[in-house]
Amino acid sequence: MKVAHSWRAAAVGMIAVSACSRPVQQPEPEATPPAAATATAPPPAAAVPVALDVKDAAGAQLTGDATAGARVWRQCQTCHATEAGVNKVGPSLHAILGRKAGTVEGFRYSAANKDSGIVWTEQELYAYLENPRAKVPGTTMSFVGVKDSRQRADLIAYLKTHAS
Repeated sequence: MKVAHSWRAAAVGMIAVSACSRPVQQPEPEATPPAAATATAPPPAAAVPVALDVKDAAGAQLTGDATAGARVWRQCQTCHATEAGVNKVGPSLHAILGRKAGTVEGFRYSAANKDSGIVWTEQELYAYLENPRAKVPGTTMSFVGVKDSRQRADLIAYLKTHAS
């Protein structure tokens, strides 16, 4: 019996030695982000001022910021594209400045838009974008407009630089 007891003690001792000789697993150190990642966010893109042939309701000459206009454009891009020949729910706005309303090839316009007689100048776009249905009664464009004067000027600056 003593032999069995000795054998049992030896086995327990070996297990204990084996457990002690295993390397202790250390927790992994937290990853240190690279220096660039810890810096503050980059400054917003620089303004891209664009001279416009637009006057506000008070008669002040406006300029637009094409960079800010890109943010305003996001609400338009669901229905419009700035690429030539790309019609969506709305017509392509490529080369809109100087174009007669209702004339984009392959787009089906409302009679109100086709017959409006509007030539899209910067000033006409400025007025139209404020309230499309007031400017062209009967238009099928469901957009309610851009009420903020600065945002309209910025959007026109964007179109002037990105849809030509």
